[in-house]
Amino acid sequence: MNLDLITIALSQYGLKETPGAADNPVIMQMAKECGFKDYAHDSTAWCSLFINWCCYKTGYQRSQSLAARSWLTVGVSIEKPQQGDVVVLWRDSPASWQGHVGLYINDITPYVYLLSGNQADMTNIEGFGLNRVLAYRRLAKI
Repeated sequence: MNLDLITIALSQYGLKETPGAADNPVIMQMAKECGFKDYAHDSTAWCSLFINWCCYKTGYQRSQSLAARSWLTVGVSIEKPQQGDVVVLWRDSPASWQGHVGLYINDITPYVYLLSGNQADMTNIEGFGLNRVLAYRRLAKI
């Protein structure tokens, strides 16, 4: 289990985007620490940014991309996730380029529960349909 990823993610539980033109300085600092120089506003999707930051802080492999589906090629594919594994979901449609990424907490049919950023514009635990899962990925320390 990648419990250190869960621990660092929980340290930011409740972190929210700043409404309007202002930006949350914590989210902007995460982008800076991860080397995302072109990340200009916290209104830009930040689920992948958040997982990259958690991995940066704990020494795990990173996608180094703001695209949620970039995590489809990081780590190794697994069938039975454990807490702290990465879950990649489709958004809009399975064929779309859009997605969402988070850390696996649990699944209770018909939902998978993820801890991530940019879930309802904040860091929290939220349930998503199991039918939206594209992949479970296990990361390694680097």
